[in-house]
Amino acid sequence: MSRTKIVATIGPATDTAKALKDLSLAGMSMARLNGSHADLDWHAKTIALIRETLPGTPILLDIPGRKIRTVALAHEPSFEKGDTVILTTDSSHDGHEKVPVNYAGLHDDLNEGVTIMADDGTLRFTVSAIRGRDIHCRAETPGTLRGRKGINVPYVTLHTELVSQCDREMMSFARRHGIDFVGISFVESTEHVEAIRALAGGGWPRIVSKIENRGGMENMRAVIEASDAVMIDRGDLSVETELETLAVAQKSILSAAAAAAKPVIVATEMLHTMIDNSFPTKAEVSDITNAVLDGCSATMLSGETAIGRHPVEAVSVMRRVTEAAEAHLQQTLDGPGRNRGEFESVPEAMAEAIAFLCRSLPVTKIVALTRSGYAARTIAAFRPRQPIIAVSDDAMAAQSFNMLAGTTGVYTEEPFSRTSLDYLPRCLEKLWRDGAIVGDDLILVTAVTFPQSGNRMNLIETYKVDDLRNTLGWK
Repeated sequence: MSRTKIVATIGPATDTAKALKDLSLAGMSMARLNGSHADLDWHAKTIALIRETLPGTPILLDIPGRKIRTVALAHEPSFEKGDTVILTTDSSHDGHEKVPVNYAGLHDDLNEGVTIMADDGTLRFTVSAIRGRDIHCRAETPGTLRGRKGINVPYVTLHTELVSQCDREMMSFARRHGIDFVGISFVESTEHVEAIRALAGGGWPRIVSKIENRGGMENMRAVIEASDAVMIDRGDLSVETELETLAVAQKSILSAAAAAAKPVIVATEMLHTMIDNSFPTKAEVSDITNAVLDGCSATMLSGETAIGRHPVEAVSVMRRVTEAAEAHLQQTLDGPGRNRGEFESVPEAMAEAIAFLCRSLPVTKIVALTRSGYAARTIAAFRPRQPIIAVSDDAMAAQSFNMLAGTTGVYTEEPFSRTSLDYLPRCLEKLWRDGAIVGDDLILVTAVTFPQSGNRMNLIETYKVDDLRNTLGWK
């Protein structure tokens, strides 16, 4: 089984029970829904279908957030280089004469001569005039401006709301439908993360911050610390910064996230040619490989599985490439680059000790008893070759662990005590009865004994499962 998780976007090409099962068999670990497309009725039906078809599979819902987009269009205008295209903040238009955008203040923030990019930078315009709410643009490239496509204005400060009414509605929807993760766009500050977390009530869904512009890069470490996970949206990041530094920025984010033990999803055009073709390019294979070698927890497919002609093949290719990269990574023993020897906390030092023991002993599985997932997340950051079984007495937390590299989340009804360790052997017995651990396994178990502040992983034990079974009388 691939340790790197695969996030597949569900869309018209894959919103059936059969397609979902095929994606899962091919290697999909998490289902993603793009809140910028379709309506809430479709999303509600698709969430229900995923839960029914693939119970235990976490769902990521991307909410539009601060991202500027064209609205759904009755007419999608095509143009040649030098043609005039009119963007407008007047929502009464449908694309025939003018193309509306979803940010009502865009015309106030722009000036003549400003560059506007669209559709992940594939379309480029220069503002030639601003007349009322209309933004007249000269096309610098030929193309077609489609509905619900992203609009970027590099180097210009836009005065979009930190949290929009649409965000509030989407977060309410996410909570009602038990979404595991929400992705928020253009995160530049901890205040943005905490504002969204407040809408979540401080619990679920968990927050995936998308680092995709200059502000996000400048405040990268603070954003990572405030978030539950991070996504590198390379489409917007390449447009909002510089294309030539995109790969360097990706490595910087992955390195900072590894130091904070936060999982990272690498997204955008990883197998873009497979939207139409049944096989990838060599550059795409290299791209996926390097993301794994640099320490990503998950890779993501967007159009490839949402609207592509070969969604299952795309997931299968992604799985094979990530497995090959992981095999090479394990040969290096130490995993992706990380400073060793000095630690800021007991849990981080314990995770390093676990990684060392797993390299030195014939350990077959790691069992982390963890309510919130901190232990599993910290261990996964060290990329041990052994599978991690993360057990929680919180059902939603257990499901969310399936996003972590090499980790399977398991829910137990056995409550975790704060005053004794009686729950530990009962949890291990459950894993044995469920077949998650077997007699020949040598398991390494980590848990919190008597919790105190900052002491979230302070027990390490190793057991031969057959010895446990005989000693504790499991039958």
